[in-house]
Amino acid sequence: MFFHKKEPIHAVKVQETNPRFAQLLLEQFGGATGELTAALQYWVQSFHVENPGIRDMLQDIAIEEFGHLEMVGQLIEAHTKNTDQTAAYQSTLFAIRGIGPHFVDSQGSAWTANYLNEGGDVVRDLRANIAAEGGARQTYEQLIKLATDEGTKQTLVHLLTREVSHTQMFMKALDSLGKLTDPIFGNIQPDETVALYYNLSTNGDKEERGPWNSEPTFQYVANPLEQVMSGNS
Repeated sequence: MFFHKKEPIHAVKVQETNPRFAQLLLEQFGGATGELTAALQYWVQSFHVENPGIRDMLQDIAIEEFGHLEMVGQLIEAHTKNTDQTAAYQSTLFAIRGIGPHFVDSQGSAWTANYLNEGGDVVRDLRANIAAEGGARQTYEQLIKLATDEGTKQTLVHLLTREVSHTQMFMKALDSLGKLTDPIFGNIQPDETVALYYNLSTNGDKEERGPWNSEPTFQYVANPLEQVMSGNS
């Protein structure tokens, strides 16, 4: 059962309308990193999760994302309302589609369920969600840089902030499962090459080393070709 309260969790106020900026905002309404994508992704994932706490978290965040979709829609509506006679309006997608939000991205490509990243395993899904929140945060970062209306900026900063909050929640959920830093999940164990790092991008004596290719986690294979040749001899 769903109830809709006609008040956003953060007030949306626009002082100076800009239909060209509204077209950019479509990225977070009908785009790959947008709020619809996040809401549907987390909602569907919740049905795959046996852990009741994580299921509840996914559903809570999914509903919040639907609220964010409404806020982005209100921004787009405000930036396009009563501007249909302006040259700026006529140069946008809204000249054909009409005012307000549409399920397209900033380039006019229709939203697709192919944007959803869910696979039926809680660890896999939580990691996908961290990446999704990172993509949305990056988009909001760019929108904030381009925004000239102060009220719009405040709303976008709030939305960016919540992406950070959701990322932390997903990380805490992974940590509760002991999988925040452990890459292995599922029932099939990897073979012995799991501990090997292959030096396949060579640069003479200037090979870069770090914890991603060093002991104790990894054995650095400086010349993979030699290993292959010795294995075939």
